[in-house]
Amino acid sequence: MVVDPYQKREAKKYKNSIPSREYISSWLKKCQDLISQKKIERKFGIIHQEEKKALRRRLRAMERDGQIIYTKNRCYINPDNIKVVQGKVIGHKDGYGFLRIETSQDDLWLSSEQMKFCIHGDVILAYIVNSDRKGRNSAKFLKILKANDSLIVGRYFSKNKIKFVVPDDTRFNFKILIFSHRENISIGSIVVVKLKKHPTRNNKAEGLIVEVLGKEMGTNLAIDIALRKHSIPSFWSEDAQKQLSQISHKINLCDFKNRIDMRHIPFFTIDDEDARDFDDAVFCKKKNNSEEGWNLLVAIADVSYYVKPNTALDKAALERGTSVYFPSLVVPMLPEKISTDLCSLNPFKERLCLICEMNLSNTGELISYKHYEAVICSHGRFTYNEIFKIWNGDIFLRSKYKKFLKDIENLSYLQKVFNRDNISKKGIYFENIVAKFVLDSNLRIKNIYQDIRNDAHKFIESCMILANIASASFVQKYNHPVLFRNHNPPKKNNIVTFRSFLKELGLSLLGGEIPESIHYSNLLKNISNRPEYEMIQTILLRSMQQAVYSPNNCGHFGLSLYSYVHFTSPIRRYPDLVLHRVIKCLLSEKKSLSYKDCDSCLYNIFEMKKIGQHCSMTERRADEANRDVIDWLKCDFMYKKIGDIFTGVISNVTSFGFFVRLNQFFIEGLVRIASLEDDYYYFDALGLKLIGKSNKNTYCLGDILKVKVYSVNLNERKIELSLI
Repeated sequence: MVVDPYQKREAKKYKNSIPSREYISSWLKKCQDLISQKKIERKFGIIHQEEKKALRRRLRAMERDGQIIYTKNRCYINPDNIKVVQGKVIGHKDGYGFLRIETSQDDLWLSSEQMKFCIHGDVILAYIVNSDRKGRNSAKFLKILKANDSLIVGRYFSKNKIKFVVPDDTRFNFKILIFSHRENISIGSIVVVKLKKHPTRNNKAEGLIVEVLGKEMGTNLAIDIALRKHSIPSFWSEDAQKQLSQISHKINLCDFKNRIDMRHIPFFTIDDEDARDFDDAVFCKKKNNSEEGWNLLVAIADVSYYVKPNTALDKAALERGTSVYFPSLVVPMLPEKISTDLCSLNPFKERLCLICEMNLSNTGELISYKHYEAVICSHGRFTYNEIFKIWNGDIFLRSKYKKFLKDIENLSYLQKVFNRDNISKKGIYFENIVAKFVLDSNLRIKNIYQDIRNDAHKFIESCMILANIASASFVQKYNHPVLFRNHNPPKKNNIVTFRSFLKELGLSLLGGEIPESIHYSNLLKNISNRPEYEMIQTILLRSMQQAVYSPNNCGHFGLSLYSYVHFTSPIRRYPDLVLHRVIKCLLSEKKSLSYKDCDSCLYNIFEMKKIGQHCSMTERRADEANRDVIDWLKCDFMYKKIGDIFTGVISNVTSFGFFVRLNQFFIEGLVRIASLEDDYYYFDALGLKLIGKSNKNTYCLGDILKVKVYSVNLNERKIELSLI
């Protein structure tokens, strides 16, 4: 390419006439406002087209290097003039939204006007503005850093020859125009859409239908919707399937190498009746008379033996992060060949395990521990109820399992120790009401009952907590990056709100400005016989923060532990699998063994942080997807009961009404404040109650009342009740 020397001279001349980066930056800083390029041109007397082009190139370079910010309305601002933040947009059905920032405990408010520039799921750059009249910190949109490219599930409609999809997720507060699709899609079908154009202030969203899920709602369709709505992988890649086919169905003698043979020890698995995988087994015995205390062995399936780092199966497991449990289906983290066969501790099957052996005092306190690889053979698969009945003298079951009675009784004796002296004596222990569903042949709810935790549940939970504590202690000795299970203390404003609520009931929470776990634990113990116990426990639970995975050890507030890890479920949780790899590597180094996978098993801090953030997200994602399906099942069940009258208890109070949990079915419905026609009611946020302005009638947490099922919205998963 030949360049005219005159053009070179002109370009150099214009370049020299453009102010420097430093000068532009300092001038923008003085402006304290959004400035367009035209204003910058006028300020510096730039009039020629070549000069304008040179200025634009310089501004773009400054934007790329973070010296200035280019905003949605084609203006520039110095980042020092505003508090710039990056976060994920959380939409709301009413048009406004919130900006969730990883480094902040509180979300920022996004007005409906700001939401015209972004949608739910976008990662955006914004700046913080002062609190509004409601005391909320707000965010002003600057630019989209990563547009939400996930698929959107919705219903297909056509009106006046205009075809569109209404998203099932109400956080997408817009319709999607469809210009190209299959002709045979019937109106009302549930479809999956790929966005081609995001909605803007002046333009509608446009998309392409990529999948038709069906029209008639059912449990399976509700699950399909949840999987796609939350972007949960449910198919295995060809590479993963190929790797899986190369894994033998049988365990060979060569697999026993460097493992302790413990097939003679009577390990038992103890799980729910509907458990689908068995990744842990336990055995315990009293120490010899000359010694005090207990010997407890927790055997966990050695998933890491089959799933090597950076393989196709490993990548698939990381992407999923966790198994997702729906009422009628499991979307496993690992294929069934591994999760329900090779790594499931099925009775009388030889299985490879990682053992955590612990020595406990007479009060159940952890004295010492050791980890090692072993091969075991489970001597029996029991349910919680079976073990509990055997402990309580069930003649039939004691006769049936006569040869195991001594070992089962040992479990009972140790549980009495755990009952008397909790594992974490300062920890907070909740007794929540959990509803269990019985489904019919059509996968609809046939019956609902309360799942009551007995001593067998508590025993296994205590064993698993102890194994997690021992594993945390082991890896900390080597100061190697692992994923801790962190549970931070409640936020200060949540503590203040909770104390205000307690004050209304004549109660108090000790511990000063920053109460510890023991103070919450003592509160629950002191009120265990009060009728408001469940209500207080519910509010306490809501005031707590969510637990997360991180390589930075922050302790576990709920259990009152300085460090805690997840060791006991590598079949269904990726952090546990990572921990197993690290433990095995550290064991091989300790024994001076050559472990071929060791280098690839030891992660650096940056890798651990990334895995921790991802697994924390997949855990929340699984919970939300499961909740979506359960909410649909509940609505489907209650739809047939519109007009029926039930007794219930107020479980939550808000500014728009209160929720009532029906005693018979443990299902919640909303009584709207607008339906309370006897008076004008206002919301007392501190006391969590609605108060009548004239008659001073109140509705507060724990109130028992009769309600009628007024309406059920299956699409929005909402149940509305009216007072009797």
